[in-house]
Amino acid sequence: MENKFTHIGEKNQPKMVNVGDKKITKRQATAKALMFLGSEIISHFNNEELVTKKGPVFQTAIIAGIQAVKKTSELIPMCHPLLINGVDIDIDILDKEHIEILCTVSIEGKTGVEMEALTGANIAALTVYDMCKSISQKMVIKEVKLLEKSGGKSDIKNG
Repeated sequence: MENKFTHIGEKNQPKMVNVGDKKITKRQATAKALMFLGSEIISHFNNEELVTKKGPVFQTAIIAGIQAVKKTSELIPMCHPLLINGVDIDIDILDKEHIEILCTVSIEGKTGVEMEALTGANIAALTVYDMCKSISQKMVIKEVKLLEKSGGKSDIKNG
């Protein structure tokens, strides 16, 4: 059976994929994190933001997510360092208990940005958790998934 894992070499050893011969294309990926905060925490928000002693929750989470996108290759061993063109993180209160975090990353490069988008959404969610845990620790990061990617070999839409 042929090995289909791109990060495993001929001798079954880990490797970083060589992207040297790939064409530079516009690439974009969007990831989503769905998070249960609970009504106890959501009730403290005023005009889509909660200001705590640590600072504004969503604004801080967005900045943390952007930082995480830029550091993805330092966190995930086989990810290539990328010159990121843009990161857009949006956090919305969905209902009395849930928020949604969307992280969209774009580049012009030889490899995709799915891992960067997933990392940004995850770290933004963890930052919300950190900033709200003094109110309640019943929060749950329920789902983190890739919604879509474009550019490269294939486009994916999991919306």
